[in-house]
Amino acid sequence: MRTIQMVDLRSQYDKIKAEIDAGIHEVIDSAAFVKGPKVADFQEHLQQYLGVRHVIPVGNGTDALQIALMALGLKPGDEVITPTFTFIATAEVVALLGLTPVVVDVDFDTFCMDVSAVERAITPRTKAIVPVHLFGQNADMEALMALAKRHDLFVVEDACQSIGAAYTFADGRTLKSGCMGHIGCTSFFPSKNLGCYGDGGAIFTNDDDLAKKMRAVANHGMEVRYHHDRVGVNSRLDSIQAAVLDAKLPHLDDYIAARRRAAAYYDEAFAGNEHILTPVVAAHTTHVFHQYTLRLQGIDRDKVRDMLAAAGVPSMIYYPVPLHLQKAYRDARYKAGDFPVAERLAACVLSLPMHTELDDEQLAYIVEQVEKAVSNA
Repeated sequence: MRTIQMVDLRSQYDKIKAEIDAGIHEVIDSAAFVKGPKVADFQEHLQQYLGVRHVIPVGNGTDALQIALMALGLKPGDEVITPTFTFIATAEVVALLGLTPVVVDVDFDTFCMDVSAVERAITPRTKAIVPVHLFGQNADMEALMALAKRHDLFVVEDACQSIGAAYTFADGRTLKSGCMGHIGCTSFFPSKNLGCYGDGGAIFTNDDDLAKKMRAVANHGMEVRYHHDRVGVNSRLDSIQAAVLDAKLPHLDDYIAARRRAAAYYDEAFAGNEHILTPVVAAHTTHVFHQYTLRLQGIDRDKVRDMLAAAGVPSMIYYPVPLHLQKAYRDARYKAGDFPVAERLAACVLSLPMHTELDDEQLAYIVEQVEKAVSNA
């Protein structure tokens, strides 16, 4: 049996080595390392895949979120609502811009922000909502967009873990993750479902004016060379990373299908185990399983992790500390116990290996070791 990894990027590369190598060599031969034709090609192909008017490639997913908020013209003290159970970048960019992060609890089954909690958190100072499509499925965007419309708020989707997921509205419309709010953001970190071989990210929008502003912000605030009309940053996807992503993009739906097959294997194997709650897919969305995250009940999670590690099965905790309990983001408004669902999840979640190259032998071994560890924890 091959060594089990949380993400097996090497085996994935081996299958499309010729395509990736050809793209990289094309960039090197052209010496167009920054803003070269490969970036333009990938941008166009991703726009087509997503069905969105504008894709703006940037340096990473965190930059994408920051640039999106900068383009909205928010002022220091303006409030931005985000879930407390997420990766730190979501609140980090809010704080860096002098805005006020307002955190809300999440749904225990989907891990995504609780819409009723968002509604309760809105004040006259609220300007934007940043839903996080955590672990690979969409938050309840129809409800969130309706709420935002009633209160005249921007919605910036954090789709850094959910590229390719689809959301179905009540009227039958289906849109891709990141393409429903005013702006969507994603990451191309190597472990993502669509990952490059370094850092990378992108911003999506159907709004021509916002797209123009975000392109300027990402390019030192320039629309005309050496004329800086707004404060900007330097954030761009380099041509080699674009070449890798452009080679991978035609395979993305197959990658998603492979992840779903692995998730279905886990689901069936763990069904009925009183100590294991498997991921719940909401009715309004598909799931691309960036992570396959269990919720463990009535057992010692750390002991389970230790036993899995001893058996050669890696696992991860995403995320062990909610935002409102992080030292850098402690706030007099919040204390332990204020967000019971997030705190409960932080204490019980465990993510298993999930990637495109998992085979039945590996999956069977992982399941065997999880069940053994759970029964002895």
